Amino acid sequence: MKRIIAHLDMDAFFAAIEENDNPEFKGKPIVVGADPKNGKGRGVVSTANYKAREYGIHSGMPITEAWKLSENAKSQGKEGVIFIKPNFEKYELVSHSILSIIKKYSQFVEVASIDEFYFDLSFAKSYKKAKDICLKIKKEIKERERLTCSIGIGPNKLIAKIASSYKKPDSLIVIKNPQKFLENLSIRVIPGVGPKTEEILNSLGVFKIKDLQKLSKGELYKLFGKFGLALYEKARGIDESPIIEEHEIKSIGEQITFEKDTRKLSYIYDELEKLCKNIYKRFKEEGFDKFKTITVTVRFKDFETKTKSFTFKKPIANLETLKLHSLRLLMSLINQNKKLIRMIGLRIEKLG
Repeated sequence: MKRIIAHLDMDAFFAAIEENDNPEFKGKPIVVGADPKNGKGRGVVSTANYKAREYGIHSGMPITEAWKLSENAKSQGKEGVIFIKPNFEKYELVSHSILSIIKKYSQFVEVASIDEFYFDLSFAKSYKKAKDICLKIKKEIKERERLTCSIGIGPNKLIAKIASSYKKPDSLIVIKNPQKFLENLSIRVIPGVGPKTEEILNSLGVFKIKDLQKLSKGELYKLFGKFGLALYEKARGIDESPIIEEHEIKSIGEQITFEKDTRKLSYIYDELEKLCKNIYKRFKEEGFDKFKTITVTVRFKDFETKTKSFTFKKPIANLETLKLHSLRLLMSLINQNKKLIRMIGLRIEKLG
């Protein structure tokens, strides 16, 4: 039986929820993310609504850049951006609601992220019936949550994901001929192709996927190793990856970006202890009893990032051991580099 896979991507999810909860925000540029603090804030943009995107603001952008773009828009007589601190608990509740709607129509659903879902519609046996099901899902989400989403339908997860982003927002795209669909798209739409990969390919005259299709497996392997072989398949719309219904939690981690770059050790150690307590609390709440690996990350002022891990011979389960070994790893990283520190992160792995 041929596969029919759908990918649902919520439109400007966090910002759209905030608009629903605050009617006065309707039609205004909204950014959900860190506090910009008049251009001196730290952190990044989590979500920008489509009005804010018109200013050039996008997810992952440093919040200081978003603030500058907002100020520039204001200087041109446009509305300034409304910056909102994220409320992840609220967003999780809406995400669960959306998942429950999808599960009414498909037995096999993969939660890719808080606002992205893959689901199998192969049982529909035709793209027409699959499209009808997705129209019902879109309608129910709009009625229940007052939110729009974009859905891509294709023969696999790769094509479904690319299709869902093709004409956002509030779109529904069905792709029956993947190779033809991909030909004239930018290589950047392929998952895993970032700025560095794009730069290398551009230097070879590869800008669109049809250009990429001209490169052999051998050529791509020489350039990118195993990823090159995957890229060869993706350029042709080939993807055999299954729908994974449950993602096993393999690690728990958090990070904190300091208000100012610092090397004040008492402050850094206090922040690390907070991370330890938060992560340990989540570890217990998730029902785990032990972990085996601790990883500490330090990002310096110039964005150089260093990571160090320690794996115990036998799993451990207490907070004090976590604190002690995290501190040792942190001290080792700090002592190797005399630059000011911008961010620290902590993660526990091999949970059980």
